Amino acid sequence: MSDINLPAPPPVMAEEEVRQGIELLFFAYRDFTAEPDAILARYGFGRAHHRVIHFVGRHPRMTVGELLAILRITKQSLSRVLGQLVRQKLILQQPGSHDRRQRLLELTAKGRDLERMLSEPQRARIANAYRQAGPRAVEGFREIMLRIIAAEDDRRRFAPPPPKKH
Repeated sequence: MSDINLPAPPPVMAEEEVRQGIELLFFAYRDFTAEPDAILARYGFGRAHHRVIHFVGRHPRMTVGELLAILRITKQSLSRVLGQLVRQKLILQQPGSHDRRQRLLELTAKGRDLERMLSEPQRARIANAYRQAGPRAVEGFREIMLRIIAAEDDRRRFAPPPPKKH
């Protein structure tokens, strides 16, 4: 992966290319979320529920504070969504082992099943696009997505691991 901290090359893109890139993101996001949205609707859930399920599934035992930092939403908004997921027995909240005020989150078995149902069509869509586009395009896509992400700490989540020492 190339270093995302290098200065950007001078703008050479025509305005129409940039606008088309924005439009491509809108269409891709619409199609990327369509199947999960239909599943969520059966539960009376929306995309906020999906994001919580996704991140708790990817990072078991994350704290509520860590989830708030990722989602960048208010405690009140998260509380409403998280409360519904806990009541439906999709997420389990446990106090931290060192700090009992912390609330550690993890998916229940029922939550893991729902996470799989939501993410499977998305994984298939991404995997298929990656296969069709090839490794160079995948790396280019990754580079562009990283450059769209504004916060350095969010970009660091995707840094390659340091090389192993022998």
